[in-house]
Amino acid sequence: MNTKLFVGNLSFKLTEADLEELFAQSGKVVSVVIPTDRETGRKRGFAFVQMETQAEAEAAVKNLNGQTVEGRQLVVNPSKPKENAPRRGGGGRW
Repeated sequence: MNTKLFVGNLSFKLTEADLEELFAQSGKVVSVVIPTDRETGRKRGFAFVQMETQAEAEAAVKNLNGQTVEGRQLVVNPSKPKENAPRRGGGGRW
């Protein structure tokens, strides 16, 4: 398992600071990223949290997976590496 975690089913009210505070209960948080939709700028309802060590990442999964935050049950799993998906064509001429 790596130290980067996928956090799903997030409330749109949560901020990166909120997640850092929540995950800090399980160890040192290296980074928190909440992706946004590139067209609307709205949060997409999930995040990536990187912990400092594998043991801290495992503790975060154990402590936070299934916990209710802001009325939503969190899904916390080890992040899977991005697979090499085929690139979509750009807006070129046809």
